Amino acid sequence: MQSVKKKTKRVTSWHVIGAQLAAFRRAAGHTQTSLADRFCVGEDTIASIEQGRRPLQADFATQLDELLDTKGVLGIAVAKVPQKERFPAFVQDFVEYEQEAVTLLSYQTQVVPGLLQTEAYARFVFSCLFPPLEDDELEERVAARLDRQRVFDRKPRLMANFLIEECILARPLGGRTVLRQQLLHLRRCAELPFLGLQIMPTKRETHAALDGPMVLLETPDHDQLAYIEGQRVSVLIDDLDEVSVLQQKYGMLRSQAFSPEESMRLLDDLLGE
Repeated sequence: MQSVKKKTKRVTSWHVIGAQLAAFRRAAGHTQTSLADRFCVGEDTIASIEQGRRPLQADFATQLDELLDTKGVLGIAVAKVPQKERFPAFVQDFVEYEQEAVTLLSYQTQVVPGLLQTEAYARFVFSCLFPPLEDDELEERVAARLDRQRVFDRKPRLMANFLIEECILARPLGGRTVLRQQLLHLRRCAELPFLGLQIMPTKRETHAALDGPMVLLETPDHDQLAYIEGQRVSVLIDDLDEVSVLQQKYGMLRSQAFSPEESMRLLDDLLGE
């Protein structure tokens, strides 16, 4: 049976801020309904914030501080939230391990891996989420994603390999200009000595991982982890037997995909170069 790193409910800064908001709201004589009506938002929005399920955005915190006469407490609390907690709760553990990993092996099926996305591409990916993100939350997500990419500047270097489906390279997320800039970025990334990029051809008749994407990590202590993400859920697996199976899958995928050199030539063809 797989061992999942994340079994207990994580108490985050957003839970604390939500509890503060609930206390301030009650002290001011407001219900969730009256507060929601005052700001023309859904009652479920207030409930989600108070339960820590939805981050309180900075501009909304300022408005709440003014209405509830809380002397800027909520705004200060939001500003002090640790960077890693600005990611969705279900991905926070993974990001923490990712930033310290010795090696990272990624296979993606729908979009360019987050660590290789351009700013414009990332922004459009987040704009496709449903329910839609508020504008300020979307910008926070983009900033956090770009911040994650600083892992490539780290010393010692992260050794990484990325396997992506060929269909991703034809999906014009954000339009043709955004896609072209993304392909150019991938081509540049493919030249980095510590980064491997391989493309899985759509016409390939055999495929070792039709059941979806995965990321494999090796920690500085040489623990082996696997991360699998789906629709708003994720599991971080540390069971050696389960991780071993996924490592075997990844090894087979690498043999089935285009080589790094073939992948670079494909990118050149798509770019007309």
